[in-house]
Amino acid sequence: MPYKIKQEHEKCIGCGTCCALCPENWEMRDDGKAWPKKTEIEDIGCNQQAADSCPVLCIHIEKMDKNIKTSHHSGFNSKNKN
Repeated sequence: MPYKIKQEHEKCIGCGTCCALCPENWEMRDDGKAWPKKTEIEDIGCNQQAADSCPVLCIHIEKMDKNIKTSHHSGFNSKNKN
């Protein structure tokens, strides 16, 4: 089942816990904050532990409907017509 990672980036304090627990999908960037490498994933893997361990709880993981395609540019969802 696909999942969507949402991060309240403005709340991130840059502690690096998510990066330490899940380096496969989290990295520190030049702004001193953590960023997900991918926001749409097939397997939660270590991302759930990263979200659960975030001291400011700014990482959220949601199940995605397979019939909804997410646009990375507009932020709107549209039904997949296939």
